[in-house]
Amino acid sequence: MSIRNDYVEGTTSGPVVAYIEGLYVKPDFRGTGVGRMLVEAGERWGRMMGCRHYASDADLNNDESIKFHKKVGFDEANRIVCFTRNIR
Repeated sequence: MSIRNDYVEGTTSGPVVAYIEGLYVKPDFRGTGVGRMLVEAGERWGRMMGCRHYASDADLNNDESIKFHKKVGFDEANRIVCFTRNIR
């Protein structure tokens, strides 16, 4: 968890947004509610920190993560592909 002070896709309350920087549940514990409890704990923390929005992200090809985010109440805000290039 972190507080993002920059623009976060899909939010309008910025610049202070509670953000899930990473969430992983071991396969043996998936489907038990552990992930949902972690998301809810993060939301409570964000509320205590004065945030009005809660955000996260997932890789474009991580269908399991995308499905989980939607299941626990997140709305998809955008899909992007990022590029980099070495300076020659």
